[in-house]
Parts: sequence; C-alpha cells; structure tokens
Amino acid sequence: GHWINHGKEHCLVGVKGNPKNFNRGLDCDLIVSEVRDTSHKPDEIYGMIERLSPGTRKLELFGREHNTQNNWLTLGNQLDGVHLEWEDVKQKYFARYGMSLPF
Repeated sequence: GHWINHGKEHCLVGVKGNPKNFNRGLDCDLIVSEVRDTSHKPDEIYGMIERLSPGTRKLELFGREHNTQNNWLTLGNQLDGVHLEWEDVKQKYFARYGMSLPF
C-alpha cells in the first residue's frame, strides 16, 4: 500500500534453464529512486535485468500498462488487452484460446 512506498522493495529474478550469457558480475544491486505511483518501478530496473541476461525473454507478473516493455511478456489483470510479440507465443495462445487478437 501507499503507507510503505518510502520503504524498500525486492526484485525477484527467476531463471529457467541455463542461459549461456547470464551475467553473474552484475554492475549494481541497489537502486535509489523517487517514490512513484503504486507499482511503478524505477526505469533503471529494466536495464539492470536486461544486463543480467541479455537477449533472453523476460516476464513481468502483476504488470500494469506503465510497466510494459518491448521484448517482455507482461501479465496482469489491469492491462489493456493482449499484445504478443513472439510468433511462437502467439501460436500457442491461438491454439489454446482460439481467438484473434489486435496485432
């Protein structure tokens, strides 16, 4: 809630498989940033995660419109519609739900 916006937040990163270009010597593990709207992460977090595992797919859970990033899969019940970039993910979605999407 808003009453702890001034506190710290953790960023949990999970890895599936064994990515070959995983950067174990990450340049930074702390971000100091101004308080923003609820769930609005600091812009620096996305670059940090990209540097951690460049060229791999990224997933953000419980995302909102202001959290969406290119080349990320963002899931959340407050998103406006469905926007899929990866062709294999689109095909699996269509096979499962059988509906067309606005691409």
